Amino acid sequence: MFYSVKIQSKVVLKDQWSRIFDVTCSTEPPVSVGKRGWCQGGHPVLGGRLPLSIPPEAMEGGLYGELSLQPVTLLSPCVLQYPNLATRLTRIQISFTDLLVYSPSNLPVPGPSHFFHRLPACLDCQELGLGGLHCSTFTDLVHSGGTVYTVEHGNCRQPGSEWSLACVEQSLSLFLFLQHSDPFTSQLSDVTATEELLEHHLEAVLHNNRQAVTTALQNELKSTLNAQRQRSKAQEKMYSALEVMLSSALSIVSSSSNVDFRTTCLDSMRVRHTRELSASFRETLRRVTSWKFVPKTRCYSAQVHEMVKC
Repeated sequence: MFYSVKIQSKVVLKDQWSRIFDVTCSTEPPVSVGKRGWCQGGHPVLGGRLPLSIPPEAMEGGLYGELSLQPVTLLSPCVLQYPNLATRLTRIQISFTDLLVYSPSNLPVPGPSHFFHRLPACLDCQELGLGGLHCSTFTDLVHSGGTVYTVEHGNCRQPGSEWSLACVEQSLSLFLFLQHSDPFTSQLSDVTATEELLEHHLEAVLHNNRQAVTTALQNELKSTLNAQRQRSKAQEKMYSALEVMLSSALSIVSSSSNVDFRTTCLDSMRVRHTRELSASFRETLRRVTSWKFVPKTRCYSAQVHEMVKC
């Protein structure tokens, strides 16, 4: 039975400013996991902080000080404990599944629709290894202001799909945090006024820094997806090795003139003749390799408090 727990993760940003994430993943583990561990949360990754320039019209409106953007990525569900388990990148719903902009007071503000709706056209999807991104009109009801993108792929076949017993679909969430500092803003009324100015001029700020913001988002996505590609490459090497093992084993059994040896092999694999041996041996290798379990200290199956510092 699968028990759902609430998992929180604390991300510490500049000047000890922090944000608590609910990283609980509602995706139930595949049945084949059995009694083995399954990470029920995700692991936020802190990206590089990007300084932003304040546009003249915002300054004329009273917005001064230093402004920066802090990205945090979250890939879920976590499959780090199963390095041979295939992740269905060709069908994943990406990545800005909770695309929010958080203000300095830690409250979400509406994301600028024009900027983010046009974002797919500005990203280099080929560099990301994606066929394309499509901006959905769906707005996340849990995290208001989110913009959802789905991945577009051709009818390409997943490498090694004949070896994989299960395929886990993952989603990538990208959180954007605005950080503002002004030594002349100290009163609560000043902070409130600054929040209102940020929300009012947010689209202008992002358009004023369009190239830098797009590059930063490209790099964050590239970093996460590169790790996924390295995982896939390692799996492809394993699939090649499995084909060699299968071919060699079948060759040894089929070419053996020792009747007792061949009979023992067929009996141990519970097949009647060598024609069935290939399918049975392949299935055994698939089960053994796909569900290889590697415990990870950062993965938990109970309530945790995880901290990531920059």
